[in-house]
Amino acid sequence: MKTRITELFGIEHPIVQGGMQWVGRAELVGAVANAGGLGFITALTQPTPGDLSKEIARTREMTDKPFGVNLTILPTLRPVPYQEYAQAIVDSGVKIVETAGRSPEPFMPLFKAAGIKVIHKCTSVRHSVKAETLGCDAVSVDGFECAGHPGEDDIPGLILLPCAADKLSIPFIASGGFGDARGLVAALALGADGINMGSRFMATKEAPIHDNVKQAMVEADEMNTQLTNRALRNTSRVFKNEISDKILEIEREKGADLKIEDLAEYLSGQRGKIVFEEGRVDHGIWSAGMVVGLINDVPSCAELISRIVTEAEEIIAQRLAGLTGRSSAAA
Repeated sequence: MKTRITELFGIEHPIVQGGMQWVGRAELVGAVANAGGLGFITALTQPTPGDLSKEIARTREMTDKPFGVNLTILPTLRPVPYQEYAQAIVDSGVKIVETAGRSPEPFMPLFKAAGIKVIHKCTSVRHSVKAETLGCDAVSVDGFECAGHPGEDDIPGLILLPCAADKLSIPFIASGGFGDARGLVAALALGADGINMGSRFMATKEAPIHDNVKQAMVEADEMNTQLTNRALRNTSRVFKNEISDKILEIEREKGADLKIEDLAEYLSGQRGKIVFEEGRVDHGIWSAGMVVGLINDVPSCAELISRIVTEAEEIIAQRLAGLTGRSSAAA
């Protein structure tokens, strides 16, 4: 299955594992790469730029296939040395970067001078078009269904993706709500060149998080996520638990008077880290997409990617070809 994304990044399958805080580590990234997909180390999971360099080296020990680094640029309670992380990426020799959050413009000269291909994660068509004008090689278009930050427009993928396809010249991947072969075929039909999966890759054997979290995702349905921080215009989709319920309670109580300080205790990234490390699923908020409703098992990355690609080919060759009256052999 060849697309502009597989050709651009030199990968076998048009399946991407995007950056995920506390999750995007060498074990997962290496497994995705070896299975023919494109995995991203999450830069800010590493405490320092030096630690990021070590994690990149560790990943290289696990795979000789392409992988990248995610650099998410967002407002934080503590200052982050983004420029130093970017320089560590360049110095490491990584040739693929996924940027997210704020505009990648300040980092583009550094990345392009180093021959790095940049894919920027966007939640709107206008931001996708802007990323193209900035020189990004590709974009990841995130629909309202996605985990983490879906933006403030609330446009689902069924509309967002073809709208993006109509306006973009560069390749793009579909993100938000993708976890199986049906999603891959749908994304390609809507104009995308591949899919990005975050939550689905969390529920794999190689994902470096506690089994309790993986099992919670298997047991969840499509109703088990919530949107927090809406009043602050920093919306985040998270797994529904005691802490997310508490956050929404505070948001209702404070109303227009809500301040980030009112939620700081519950938004702490360290709480989320404990969730993943110790399996205390109600200890903090953690990102999860509506796709949890489609997660029913915990396969290896190789099993997952192989299954998606094989079933996608069957859907295209059999079901879709049958709808047009063509035989599967002719397809």
